[in-house]
Amino acid sequence: MSTEDPTTQTEDPAAVERALRVGLEDFELSEEDRVLLERGDDALDAELAAGPLPVVAVVGRPNVGKSTLVNRIIGRREAVVEDVPGVTRDRVAYDAEWTGHPFTLVDTGGWAIDAKGIHLRVAEQAEIAVDLADVVLFVVDATVGATDDDENCVRLLRRAGKPVVLIANKVDDQRTEADAAALWNLGLGQPWPVSALHGRGSGDALDALLEVLPEVSAMGGAYERGGPRRVALLGRPNVGKSSMLNKLVGHERVVVDNVAGTTRDPVDEMVELGGRTWRFVDTAGIRRRVHQTRGSDFYASLRTQTALEKAEVAVVLVDASETISEQDVRVIQQVIDAGRSLVIAYNKWDLTDEERRHFLEREIERDLVQIPWAPRVNVSARTGRHMEKLVPALETALESWDTRISTGRLNAFLGEVVAGHPHPVRGGKQPRILFATQAGTRPPRFVLFASGFIEAGYRRFVERRLREEFGFEGTPIEISVRVREKRSRR
Repeated sequence: MSTEDPTTQTEDPAAVERALRVGLEDFELSEEDRVLLERGDDALDAELAAGPLPVVAVVGRPNVGKSTLVNRIIGRREAVVEDVPGVTRDRVAYDAEWTGHPFTLVDTGGWAIDAKGIHLRVAEQAEIAVDLADVVLFVVDATVGATDDDENCVRLLRRAGKPVVLIANKVDDQRTEADAAALWNLGLGQPWPVSALHGRGSGDALDALLEVLPEVSAMGGAYERGGPRRVALLGRPNVGKSSMLNKLVGHERVVVDNVAGTTRDPVDEMVELGGRTWRFVDTAGIRRRVHQTRGSDFYASLRTQTALEKAEVAVVLVDASETISEQDVRVIQQVIDAGRSLVIAYNKWDLTDEERRHFLEREIERDLVQIPWAPRVNVSARTGRHMEKLVPALETALESWDTRISTGRLNAFLGEVVAGHPHPVRGGKQPRILFATQAGTRPPRFVLFASGFIEAGYRRFVERRLREEFGFEGTPIEISVRVREKRSRR
C-alpha cells in the first residue's frame, strides 16, 4: 500500500487484493502467515457457518501436571511448566488437534476447595472453564492417589454434568500402572494411565477423548442461529441491575434492596423484548463461598468476568445521577478486554436534572473518550422509561460483533487511507502496510502485514477510519501487526 501506487484508488477490490498478494511474496513469511493468507473469504464463511470448535478443559488440583499435559497435546512447550504448585493462574486457550479432529484446549490453574485470595480467583477460573467446556480432562497424580481436593473436584464435575476423561498422570513406567488402577474408586470410569512428561499413554487417552467430543461446541459462544442471544447485565454495586431485570421480566424476580450487594446468586432469565426473546443474566451476586468474601472490588471483578465469558453482549449500567466512578470505567474496560459487544445504559435518568445532565456529558467526554463507538441508552429501571430503546442498541452491537469485511474491500479501503495519510517517517524509514486480512469475528479481528513497526497512534488512526467506513458500532476491534522483512536477494 505504498503511497506511490495510485492503483488502489482506481482498480476494483479483487484486483487490488491480487496485486498485493503477489507483492507479499517479496517478503519473508512464516508458515502461520501463509495459513492465514490462504484462508480465503469463502473458507472463513464456511468456518463461521460450521460453528466454533469443541472446547476441552484440563482441570485438577495444583501441580498434577496439567500444563505439561497441555504441552504434550499441542505438541510444543507453550504452557508454562515449573515444579511449583500454582504457576498457571488464568485459563489459557490453545488450538489442538488429534487424528484430524481440531479442538480448543483450555489450561487452568489448580483447583482447591479451601482456596483463598488469589488462589480463589484461580479456582473460580477453573470452575468457569468447566462451565464453558464440552468435555473435561480431569488430571490426577497417580503416584499420590486421590486426595480430598480430588474428591471435591469430582463432586464439582458431577454437578456440571459434562463428559469427563480421567487422566492418571505421572505413570512413567509399567510398575506404576497399579497406582492408576486405584483411581477407579473416584467413580469417573476408566482412569487412563499417562506420562505427560514422556508421552506414554497419551494417544490412548486422546482416543478416549474423541469418543465423547462433539463436532461443534455447544458452549462458549456457540449459540443456535435464531436462538436467544445472551446479555450480561453489569455494573458496580447498587447501580440498579436487579431493578432493571425485574422491570424487563415484569415481576419481582430478584430481591432488590437499597443496600449494595443484595443479590447472592446470578439469575438467568428469558425476557421478551422488542418482539424477540433474550437471555438476560443478572450478575450482582457471587455464586459460592460467600463466607470467604474479602474485598468488594475483587469479587465484583470475578462475577463480571464469569458473566462475560457466558455472554455475547454486555449492558453496562452507569448511575446517571452520580459522578462516573473509576469502578464504572473498570467494568467497561473488562467488557472490551473480554472482546464482547457493549451497550452503555445510563440508569436512574428520572433522578437527573438539567445541571446533572450537563456535568454527565462532560464526564463522558473526559472518562469514556476512548469508547465513542458504544451505543448509549438513557433509561430508568424504576419507571421503565426507554427500556424499549435497549433492543435496537443490542441488535446493532451484536450485528457489528459478527461483521466481516471481504479481503478485497478491506485492502482497497486501507489503500486509500494509507495513500491519503501515510505512516510518519521514523529513523529515516517509512513503514508501509503491505496487506490486511480479517482473521475472525466476535469481535472483529484484523491482521496487518507491514514492512516496519506501526506506532500505536497510527493503529488507533486505522481503527478510527475502519469504524468511520464500516460502522462497528458497539463492538471492540482487535488490530494486530506482523512486521515482515524483505527477502534477501541472492
